[in-house]
Amino acid sequence: MTNRFYIALVFSFVSLVCVAQPVLSFEKQVQHLGFVHQGDTLAFQYTFTNTGSQPLIISDTKVQCGCTVVEKPTQPVSPGGKSQISVKFITNSAIDRQDRTIIVISNASNSSVELRFKCVVLKAKDKS
Repeated sequence: MTNRFYIALVFSFVSLVCVAQPVLSFEKQVQHLGFVHQGDTLAFQYTFTNTGSQPLIISDTKVQCGCTVVEKPTQPVSPGGKSQISVKFITNSAIDRQDRTIIVISNASNSSVELRFKCVVLKAKDKS
């Protein structure tokens, strides 16, 4: 009887440890930025909430090229807390349809979340 008790106790502890994690929940994972002109710098944010039960730490972000600059929170986000990932897309070398991804790496149970943004970059405006 005592062996069953200890097995049940260990199982309960393992279940609690597995459940008690941060969860990264974005309001919007894909942003459509419309038509822009080559040379424009687009600035926008992805808002998220930690819907888990432990502090969320975003450890890294990965982008496709140097034309995308990402700022992530530097402090942990408490359970229930909201924060933002800020993005700048520099269109100097881009033209036509753009579909870019940002990978967000964190300690969340759903780490490696993929964010996307889309736009169409038109030729630069004539300066004359």
